[in-house]
Amino acid sequence: MPPDASPFDLTGQVAVVTGGGSGIGLAMARALAAAGSDVCVWGRRPEPVAAAAEELAAAGVRTLGISVDVTDEDAVAGAMARTVEELGRVDTCIANAGVGGGGTRFLDTSLEEFRRVQRTNLEGAFLTLREGARPMVAQGDGGSLIAIASLAALHGQPRGQSYSASKGALISMVRSIAIELAPQGIRANAVLPGWTMTPMAEGVLTWDRFRDRVLPRMPVGRWGRPDDFGAVAVYLASPASAFHTADTLLLDGGYSAF
Repeated sequence: MPPDASPFDLTGQVAVVTGGGSGIGLAMARALAAAGSDVCVWGRRPEPVAAAAEELAAAGVRTLGISVDVTDEDAVAGAMARTVEELGRVDTCIANAGVGGGGTRFLDTSLEEFRRVQRTNLEGAFLTLREGARPMVAQGDGGSLIAIASLAALHGQPRGQSYSASKGALISMVRSIAIELAPQGIRANAVLPGWTMTPMAEGVLTWDRFRDRVLPRMPVGRWGRPDDFGAVAVYLASPASAFHTADTLLLDGGYSAF
């Protein structure tokens, strides 16, 4: 890197962001595009994905939107192949797509419900990161794998066993990936959002009983916002994080420390 170059300049890079049509995924995609990275947005619903790709193109970068179900192995492999074909490479892969746990009592949780959550949050992330790592290894110049886990992986949450299990396992998987792929210059880290106002969390965060009990415990005095996560995506995608791998980055406004 030239001595006068910014370590956060992502010009020439290509990033894949799953669940990129809204929430934290879209905020990360926006930040990556603003830093100069080309971006491929994945999501189940074609309309938000297309809208996100169109918006990101305004940053002057190449964009692509692909409708893909991350629980479908063939679909994930096909989407990654299309990304490489159209954008040339993959430097950053963010496994952000996820589902909630449904709020079912533990004793009433069926095995199918438990598996439903694991299929997207854990298996979908596994497929995404595995297929994202393939072009990075082939390219031979490293890359960054990022998984979006959750504070729920560290803290007990009633009626959240399925979700917590998926995110806890995701952290462990990322650490193992990081150790195995480090010799290829590929980093792998997990980002753990705390209580953040996203479409998936909006229902509980706007529930008056929950808000009145939990918000006073937030040292920063507010819920997280998706754009709070843009800078960490740029950092983890950039040369500035070249020595940073196998880690969990907790962004929770100080909630877990209070």
